[in-house]
Amino acid sequence: MPDGEPARGARRDVRSGRLQIWRFSDGKAGHDNQSLGLAEALARVVQCEIHSVMPLGAATALIGLVTGRISTYQYYPKPDLILGAGHATHLSMLALRRARGGRVVVMMTPTLPKRLFDLCLIPEHDQPGAADNVAVTRGALSRVRPCPDKDPYSGLILLGGPSPHFGFDQQKVLAQIGVVLKRDSAVLWTATSSRRTPPGLIASLRAIKAPNLTLVAVEETSPDWLAERLGRTARVWVTEDSASMVYEALSSGAAVGLLTLDLTSPGRVSRGIEGLISEQWVTRYDQWLDGGALRQPKAPLNEAERCAGLLLERWPDLARR
Repeated sequence: MPDGEPARGARRDVRSGRLQIWRFSDGKAGHDNQSLGLAEALARVVQCEIHSVMPLGAATALIGLVTGRISTYQYYPKPDLILGAGHATHLSMLALRRARGGRVVVMMTPTLPKRLFDLCLIPEHDQPGAADNVAVTRGALSRVRPCPDKDPYSGLILLGGPSPHFGFDQQKVLAQIGVVLKRDSAVLWTATSSRRTPPGLIASLRAIKAPNLTLVAVEETSPDWLAERLGRTARVWVTEDSASMVYEALSSGAAVGLLTLDLTSPGRVSRGIEGLISEQWVTRYDQWLDGGALRQPKAPLNEAERCAGLLLERWPDLARR
């Protein structure tokens, strides 16, 4: 959506009594899933209007932050909550609060000092220091919600790609997928890629003639496709480089397995994954291969709902709309 273009229905009476949520989007699916997940969770308990906008350019945002004036977005109602994930959104969020008010909630460790934000929702693997405006989350928030009627014969294979933390050995991934297809042959598996998935791996999967495997490349999916499929799928395998997809799968209530990779740079991502393994939220491929079943999670991770409740408890006036 171009800067300054009002969303459908944005020119509404600000006296409607609805909570006005502005959600900044940098266009990255993982970041959008976090901010949309929180906004939609709030909308399930409070009457809201959600306005999705693109960040300002850095120079425009800085001028707005200094002067307190922004001509962009002039047709939108004043914000009550300003949400965003992704470093490109931070300066625009602060500039909007300076110009038009509202509370700023950032969903990650921000580039700018945390004290500038009203609330920082930060994953525990980032090891944020204690502060009045910091709340720790179990991984990233998401839009995924479990469906009560899961298909026991439906499975998803979620593929990441090369990352700073893991070596992505395509042959190793293919070999593990081959064993999963053979061992769980009664399950109809759908494999899907991400922006980081190497084209060679996608081509190799297309060449597999297994009758219980369908490949749906990320380019062939809609924005809601993964959340909808996860909601009704009983079991999911994820390459362990993709922490966001691991947490999305856990949010669906599915049994989650990790396709293993070689760790090249231990850090916050691997800490988060190791924590999930040690607390038995997920099952590593080698554990499953040794005869263990994919563990059913203790309960679906419901961080978006939990954080929505946290916001309403922290700022009760948001609910009195």
